Amino acid sequence: MTVGLLFGVFFVLMLLGVPIALSLGLSSLVTMVFATNSSPNVIIQKAFTSLDSFPLMAIPFFILAGVLMSSGGISKRLLDLASVLIGFITGGLAMVTILASMFFAAISGSGPATVAAIGSFMIPSMRARNYSGGFAAAITASAGSIGVLIPPSIPLVMYGVVGTVSIGSMFLAGILPGIILGLCLMIVSFVIAKKNKYVGTGETPSFKDVLKAFNEAKLALLIPVIILGGIYAGIFSPTESAAVAAVYALIVGVFVYKELSWKDVYDTFSSAALTNAATVIIIGFSISFAYLMTRERIPVIIADFIVGITDSPILILLIINVFLLIVGMFIDTISAIVILTPILLPVVTDIGMDPVHFGVILIMNLAIGFVTPPLGVNLFVATSVGKVSFESIVKAMVPILITMIISLLIVTYFPPLSTWIPNKLTP
Repeated sequence: MTVGLLFGVFFVLMLLGVPIALSLGLSSLVTMVFATNSSPNVIIQKAFTSLDSFPLMAIPFFILAGVLMSSGGISKRLLDLASVLIGFITGGLAMVTILASMFFAAISGSGPATVAAIGSFMIPSMRARNYSGGFAAAITASAGSIGVLIPPSIPLVMYGVVGTVSIGSMFLAGILPGIILGLCLMIVSFVIAKKNKYVGTGETPSFKDVLKAFNEAKLALLIPVIILGGIYAGIFSPTESAAVAAVYALIVGVFVYKELSWKDVYDTFSSAALTNAATVIIIGFSISFAYLMTRERIPVIIADFIVGITDSPILILLIINVFLLIVGMFIDTISAIVILTPILLPVVTDIGMDPVHFGVILIMNLAIGFVTPPLGVNLFVATSVGKVSFESIVKAMVPILITMIISLLIVTYFPPLSTWIPNKLTP
């Protein structure tokens, strides 16, 4: 009864259009009142005390850093660099979008922020060269999903906190899978561009042009070096690195590029504060929801069910991937990580999987959720930025989505892609 009430109320509220955070909180509250003997105050206490975490402080700082970089001219310089490197080949503008998103992902750590920052430049540019609006928006939305894999990444931080896994190891583990996803998207972009005769810029860059673009973008490219280098040199923690990234972005935007006025800084801080407020509410109520599931032994029941179907690690991982892909269609990334990590982590550790590798698989599945309806946050951002219909972007997403799932399977069944770098660099 408790399990049925918890999930029943949650899904009814979701279908009624109630925001995810309120759906999680209200379903937990109703279940606590009608199906347990505990005080409803526990829901609020769990939601509040769960936020008293030093590692979680990285999230607001990375959000702030991403917004500052979007407004301070950093994203434009990354776009210019990507355009010089690959913009001249067939489908070059689509590939520029992907490469620029990979650069920006290593700075902002947010999928929707990457889509908004890169899409505002690239979708109009692609449409001006006769790319279909649906494809331009679809490739931008899918490229933005790389942002949750390449460090620093808010979901990687969240998984590290919930799963008690080293955040530094998670940052390193996301690098190769993020690159593989980006390369696969470039391949499918080239094939589609070849078929539809989407040309590049037609301007082959000289060595001097490449050097100039690198010089312009050097301060932007230094950010991931500073963040990861500082963490692994023992200079600061992952949480402190987020604060360093925000301060660095502020200094570069205001004093070096001079594209941020003090009014812009105020607006940027206000925007980041609103985004963080929404994120914090989701985290708090997600942890309350997860507490109730743990109390009712739901993780144990689900784990026993999965293992009862088969004892083959290959099939177990396939079942988990299908399950996560479905979940990603309906539940946002942060909530899914908090709710599902305690359920699925014991299952995969029982079959001998490295928790770091599983973290990458979990987040890569949820990254695909960014571009799958009905939730599909990146799709809606790209639709808004690109001013295209939702139907056209969904139709164009089909071959891209298949490519992303193939990338997921490669990462799932070849663990060294996730574990090799952490094993080499983590003490």
